Amino acid sequence: MTTSPVITNLLRALTGPFLKRSVGVALVVGTLLNVINQWDACFGAASFVWMQALLTYCVPFGVSTYGTVSAFLAQDDARSLT
Repeated sequence: MTTSPVITNLLRALTGPFLKRSVGVALVVGTLLNVINQWDACFGAASFVWMQALLTYCVPFGVSTYGTVSAFLAQDDARSLT
């Protein structure tokens, strides 16, 4: 049974330097978005919503990983044309 190119490239994107980059993007962008979205909670005027904070880190991680997988798929398509 052959593995789908999407699955193959997703597994590739979740290893080594690609995973490290996605985590880095998630930490930087997620932190910035959490400060923006939960400004009052960060500075003591409201309660902090942990589920929202966790999901806020998942979004940039997913976007970065999606971009990596898309680049791998485009690269595979380009190779198949030559």
